[in-house]
Amino acid sequence: MIAPDVSPFHHRAFARFWFARVATTMAYQMLAVGVGWQVYALTDSALDLGFIGLVQFLPALLLVLVSGHVADRYDRRAVVRICQMIEAIAVAALAILSARGWITEGLIFALVALVGSARAFEAPTLQALLPGLLPIPLLPRAVAASASANQTAVIIGPAAGGLLYLLGPTAVYAASASLFLLASVLVWRIRIERVPPKREPASLQSIFAGIAFIRSQPAVLGAISLDLFAVLLGGATALLPIYARDILGTGPWGLGLLRSAPAVGALSMALFFARHPPARRVGKTMFTGVATFGFATIVFAVSTSFALSLVSLVVLGASDMVSVVIRSSLVQLDTPDAMRGRVSAVNSVFIGTSNQLGEFESGVTAALLGTVPAVLLGGFGTLLVVVLWMRLFPALLRRDRLHSVV
Repeated sequence: MIAPDVSPFHHRAFARFWFARVATTMAYQMLAVGVGWQVYALTDSALDLGFIGLVQFLPALLLVLVSGHVADRYDRRAVVRICQMIEAIAVAALAILSARGWITEGLIFALVALVGSARAFEAPTLQALLPGLLPIPLLPRAVAASASANQTAVIIGPAAGGLLYLLGPTAVYAASASLFLLASVLVWRIRIERVPPKREPASLQSIFAGIAFIRSQPAVLGAISLDLFAVLLGGATALLPIYARDILGTGPWGLGLLRSAPAVGALSMALFFARHPPARRVGKTMFTGVATFGFATIVFAVSTSFALSLVSLVVLGASDMVSVVIRSSLVQLDTPDAMRGRVSAVNSVFIGTSNQLGEFESGVTAALLGTVPAVLLGGFGTLLVVVLWMRLFPALLRRDRLHSVV
């Protein structure tokens, strides 16, 4: 029996995993600031900002079945290390091209697509790796602590990226590439005692097993799809360069603060859950969090005050973290280890890459309707999804505990 106050950091493998996630997420966030500001400077187009999200989403969508199968067949640490090395190389190429003055919009999109392809394998493999690092009863705490790593990086990364951009995009990309390399070293040093996964022969049945499993679990399907549509409609972060420059009248440093604000709220909630993981009424709590996310999006849409915009983004991040912790814990606890890679791959497409597709949707909507109407539409759409999902997935609404055995 694991004591309720035991920290997951008592396990060295998890501690190294935590710091590796900080490094890789910080690298990605710095890359997002650099690419977003550079593309908008080159094109002055909201639609092109949306395309940044699209070129990251498409690889994850196209590779979802392959990436999940790889995560379940091979050493998950090796898969993550290879992906982080590829990301480092792609971002280093952006740094060199920017320094030489050879950078173009097309080259940026191509290299970002390469990063997106590597992340299509990295993200589900990291999710599947986590439960093997420590005893299962500690998993809800570990999920919250892992989320805190992500949000810590999302706070520091964009602000650091905004500051470094004052020296030019080359400085941002060089720092990002270095952090990807650091993450790869940390993952390489993880040592775990784990029976290698059974390498079942590749077949249509094994490849599609993750999708079949999710369809057979109403609570899991409801949780994943709820976040998919909420994040898809609430992808206001793609338009932050427009809000920063044209609506709030700030520069790269202000953009960095705006990108960091959701992570401030998310980190606060993640730290709370790491100490007090959700125990009862988890379904209702998740729906409340997503609804709050929608309301915060509406407030941000109409704000012309930098301070109010920051506060609304903080609330947005905190409410989103409620959903993240509950959904991630529920999916991991309800999934057998031998299938975690394939289920995590589908989860990554539904959730992680919905951020990129949401950015594309926001860019297209902003180009057609204007920036503020696009964000408003996303906020109200999120609230509508909450109401519909409460009726479509009553099992999720009634879900009381994350798991039955502690």
